[in-house]
Amino acid sequence: MIKKYLNIIGLTAVTGFTLVSCTKDADSPGLEYMPDMYRSPAIEAYVDYGQIRDRENDSLKNVMSARIPVEGTITFSSDASKAQFNFPFAYKSWEEDATAYERAGAELKNPIPYSAEVEAKGKHLYEIFCDHCHGETGEGDGTVVTWGQFPSPGSYATKYANTTEGQMFYTLTYGKGLMGSHASQLNKEERWQVIHYVQTLQNGGTNPNAAGAEATVEVADTAANVAVETNTNTNENK
Repeated sequence: MIKKYLNIIGLTAVTGFTLVSCTKDADSPGLEYMPDMYRSPAIEAYVDYGQIRDRENDSLKNVMSARIPVEGTITFSSDASKAQFNFPFAYKSWEEDATAYERAGAELKNPIPYSAEVEAKGKHLYEIFCDHCHGETGEGDGTVVTWGQFPSPGSYATKYANTTEGQMFYTLTYGKGLMGSHASQLNKEERWQVIHYVQTLQNGGTNPNAAGAEATVEVADTAANVAVETNTNTNENK
């Protein structure tokens, strides 16, 4: 008798749960136990979550869903050699620290070794983002100046002849004078590539780092040749 009642109670519970789980909404899975534990809600960018499927939530209306990353977030890089470019900039803006520009000029060094390929990339980026103001040869005579009647930024070879690579990077990051920040147009690696080319314009078409790069290649080639000769002589003497 007791078993019969237990079966009835169990059947009633299952039936009741099934009926409660039913819904008219074809997109609804019905009643779920802790659904977020196994299916987290997907937040999509540029969606107004204040009104979805005729359900309104005033606290979420006109709230941007594409949020800025949490402060201190560092972008992942699959290339370990380029991870350094994703770390936060160590120097504050002009408004926050009046001495940052000079300190950056003295302390910041280009982490990208010079090569003709790197300079070529820098030149390509320069022609896109800098040429219109600074001019093709860096004389400050770009189309914005000659056609738009804006003041010339000056020549790299004269006015900015002593500007260091650290000061250039700081200026590209935060802007200076009429020149705005280019941090949104050029990532950190690209800024350093542009600086390699600007240094060429500073020095009349010859990059000051080129000689050092060629010397490094020559030393490496010499070392390789010595190693080959040593191995050859060793094998011959065996």
